[in-house]
Amino acid sequence: MSGRLWKLPLRLATGAYILNSGIGKRAPNEERARRLKAQAELAYPQFAAVEPLDFLKLLSRAEIVLGVALLLPFLPSRLVGAGLALFSGSLLRMYWKNPDFHPPGDPRPSPPGIAVSKDVWMFAIALALILGSRRD
Repeated sequence: MSGRLWKLPLRLATGAYILNSGIGKRAPNEERARRLKAQAELAYPQFAAVEPLDFLKLLSRAEIVLGVALLLPFLPSRLVGAGLALFSGSLLRMYWKNPDFHPPGDPRPSPPGIAVSKDVWMFAIALALILGSRRD
């Protein structure tokens, strides 16, 4: 068991953060929905066909499910790490595709990109959960 204890802070902090973000998106907000959808469309053009409020609901639900999964200690870390890698990797793609978030060809964030650049930490946590599970 002690070999797995190191994962708890990673899962608790990340799970609580993502769960809180998902809960915060539950209230319908047309302006926020349009802004988030527009950002997502830069990396994933298939979202163009989705209504902004439907996109916000989908994002909210996905964040809530992932956040809860990270907080449930009986779910395998490799599994929740894979979910977190998929989620944070998608956000990093959105970061890279948005020219407002960083200078061209430069991974360092511009002021508007700072809030999104934290997703690199979530991706690192996902890799730690996946790779650490191989040891256990």
